[in-house]
Formats: sequence, structure tokens, C-alpha cells
Amino acid sequence: MKLLIALAAVAALGGGPAGDRQEEAAASEAPAVSRMGTLLIGNKAENTVSFVDLESGLEVARQATGPMPHEIAVSPDGRQAAVVSYGGSGIDLFDVRAERKLRTIDLSPNAGPHGIAWLEDGRIIATTERSQSLTIVDTNSDDRVTSIRTGQEGTHMVAVSPDLRRAYTANIAAGTVSVLDLAAGTKLRDIAVGGRPEGIALTPDGRELWVGDLEGARVQAYDTTSFERLAEVRTGEVPIRVAASPDGRWIVTSNLGTGTLTVIDARTRAPAREIEVSGEREAGQVTILFSADGSRLYAAETGRNRIAEVDLASGRVLRRLPAGAQGDGLAIAY
Repeated sequence: MKLLIALAAVAALGGGPAGDRQEEAAASEAPAVSRMGTLLIGNKAENTVSFVDLESGLEVARQATGPMPHEIAVSPDGRQAAVVSYGGSGIDLFDVRAERKLRTIDLSPNAGPHGIAWLEDGRIIATTERSQSLTIVDTNSDDRVTSIRTGQEGTHMVAVSPDLRRAYTANIAAGTVSVLDLAAGTKLRDIAVGGRPEGIALTPDGRELWVGDLEGARVQAYDTTSFERLAEVRTGEVPIRVAASPDGRWIVTSNLGTGTLTVIDARTRAPAREIEVSGEREAGQVTILFSADGSRLYAAETGRNRIAEVDLASGRVLRRLPAGAQGDGLAIAY
């Protein structure tokens, strides 16, 4: 789903130039993040990333990024955040505690990074949509860049298996999901899921892959061994993101068309309930993110420059947090 985005030129909002490795080490001595963590938000219409303290609910910093920042991934130790430049070909690395940019990783000739994950072994993987590829950055080897070609139009979002051996990319325009072998650096196959798949998530055990359909108001579940379709569940309109709860109990879709969340029982593969966040398409609800304990969901109301914090048990919106212009991509550093 392509949202209309007004790109704006933005001056640097504090902080110095990207630092070298010695500066990174010094920055790591900064005070620890708050108990609830720091919410990072990619503000794609103003080329910045926001740092929001989840205890106070206040934005504590905002820093410049590359063009059209979108999805965000946090390092395994929680100290750094990687922010893609969807409008360019780079990934910006930030020190979360020091709230400043460390360096930019150039992915060229790969371009259009979007979906991203930072793996436990130190690799960063990102879909590079305009190159029809998945790009891998080895942060343990001087940011060495390699890529695996999907050959599919609209390679947009990515999910990674718990054993870090496979990646799955949702290819919107192609109507497929690509299955990639991260160890061998090859594509294994494409799954024809139909419609316009964008949101994608794996259950924590890696056995089921859930894929949303922007056109069909549905999410489909696939077995990751046989690749057979297990279920199709109706959702609100335009299920643009899919997330699995940390305990594997729930699958949730973010429905841009209705401003709601569809909560699905992962065991029965049946809808459990609908949570109204804004209840309006105009809110531009896109990215969703679970807290580490699974008790809360964060939903980016991109059209209103805010993030809704939702209590999963009650379905109640607890508060709305500040974001920059068209804040969308989300991550939490603890």
C-alpha cells in the first residue's frame, strides 16, 4: 500500500555528524533507557526519527535521517537502532541512549530499503524494494553488504525464522511471498498468495506464516514446512500490517481502512474480536508493534502524527503519544 507522502527538506535537529567506532563506544556510556523503554518512530514526511520515553510519554529527542525513514530495528543488546531510508539506499544507525546518529550504511546498488530486522547474530537484513532483493549487512564484518534477489515486484516487508536460516518477503505487486535461504544466500521459492500481500508475520515457533492482503480484507496462514495454506481469516479493510504476540497466542492485523485491530486466536485460527483505535480511515493507521511482555500494542496513526498505545486485554486506548510528520515505522529499545 502506497500512502501519499509529502517529502520535506529538514535541517538537522541537534546532534553532531556521524561518529566513528570510538565515538560509538563513548556513547554507550550514556544513561540507560527508561524501565518501559524508548519508542522510536520513523517520521517519513520530514526525514527524522523521534525518541519517545514510554514512562513519561514525552518525546525526548528528534534527529535527522536519510530520505523517507520508515521501518526500524533495534540491535540485540538494545543499544542501537537501524532506520531505513526508503527514499534512498541507506540505513542510519543511532545510539539510542545518546539519541544521536552514529553512521550510515550504504546499501548500493540495492535501493529502496523498507522492511528490516536486526538478527541475534549481528546481521541486519532489509528488503530493498526497487532492486527486487533482500539485502544483508554483516555488522560483525565492517558492515559487509550482500543481497539475495527475489525477482518480485514490490518486495516490501520481511519476517525471519527463529533459527535465522530463512527469511520471508511480502511482494505486494507480484502477489507472492518469497522464501529465502539466508545461509546459502539463495531464493528457495515463491508462494502465490494472491491479492496484494504487505503485512507479514511468523509465529514465535516459526511454524506458521501469516500474510495480510491489502485488497481482500483477509489474512492467510501458511505452514512453513509444506507451504500449504492452513486458514483464511476475515479482517477489517486494508490489513496493512500483521503482528504475532510474543507468546504466540494472538495474531493481530492493523486495518488502515477501518482504523481497527483484528485480534485472531492463533490456536483456533478464528477471529477473537475487533478493537477500535480511531475507527476512521483518515487516521492512516499503519505499523503495529507489541510491547515485550505482549500486554500492549502500539499503532501508528500516521495521518494524525501520533501513536496509539492500546491495552490488549481490555482493548482500551490508554494514551496517544507524539510523533513527527507521518510517523509510521516503530521499534522499542529496552
